Amino acid sequence: MIPEPSHAPEQQRAADHLAEAITRLGEEDFAAAFTAWLHSELAFDNMTILAYAEAGPPAPVFRAAGDRRVHARLDSAYLNGAYLLDPFHQLHLDGAPDGLYRLQDIAPDHFTRGEYYLTYYAATTLTDEIAYLIAPGPGVSVTACLGRDASTNRKFSARDLAEAARIAPVCLALMRRHWAELDTDMPGQGTETVPDRLRRNAATLGIALTPRQAEVAFLILKGHSTTSIALRLSLSPQTVKVFRKQLYSRCGISSQAELFSLFLPLLGSPEGR
Repeated sequence: MIPEPSHAPEQQRAADHLAEAITRLGEEDFAAAFTAWLHSELAFDNMTILAYAEAGPPAPVFRAAGDRRVHARLDSAYLNGAYLLDPFHQLHLDGAPDGLYRLQDIAPDHFTRGEYYLTYYAATTLTDEIAYLIAPGPGVSVTACLGRDASTNRKFSARDLAEAARIAPVCLALMRRHWAELDTDMPGQGTETVPDRLRRNAATLGIALTPRQAEVAFLILKGHSTTSIALRLSLSPQTVKVFRKQLYSRCGISSQAELFSLFLPLLGSPEGR
């Protein structure tokens, strides 16, 4: 006779939530069931699931947070251009492999000193983020971002990260199955680069930028240091400083805060502004 298995209440609850998520595969409420299962395995304060296609803006799939500040500007600022400064969006553009990623491991070297972090990200009250990423088709990806915010004011511990890694194979398998056909549903966008868009939109304000100045501006906004920008553009740090000085002069500004305030609205397409 097979003995009755003994499960701790937490393990049983997690198994029940997993079963529910599996049952909801292909259904509209899968994301909610999926989030409930993840929360039974790992403590987090908020969830944001976004889908990306080519260079187009992300499509919000699911959001949940106890603190309203977390998603307060998701529609008005993030989806209208700020997403282009997000390290998780860069993973999509880079064609990163399916897996688990932590924000602090993929962010630019001066991310927490940049105005995107200080002006936008800090206002969300987020203190840490990890994300499961899948690419169900060419140029298409889905990120499920689990965050810690002011609700608990904690970062993910080494134990939390180990738990997140332990359940990653199941998490990624569920995501791949549910969003397998996403590549047939997501609209893409043209081939214009973000620096080119910045140049075009800046011109409407009477600001004429060179291609290099626009590239430097974009990398500054993303939180790259002078050294990091130099490495990415194959320039010397001194040359980057020259481009930065020229950029500030053409824009009539003197600080990174002013650059962010001026250029954030220019990241989106004209029809989105």
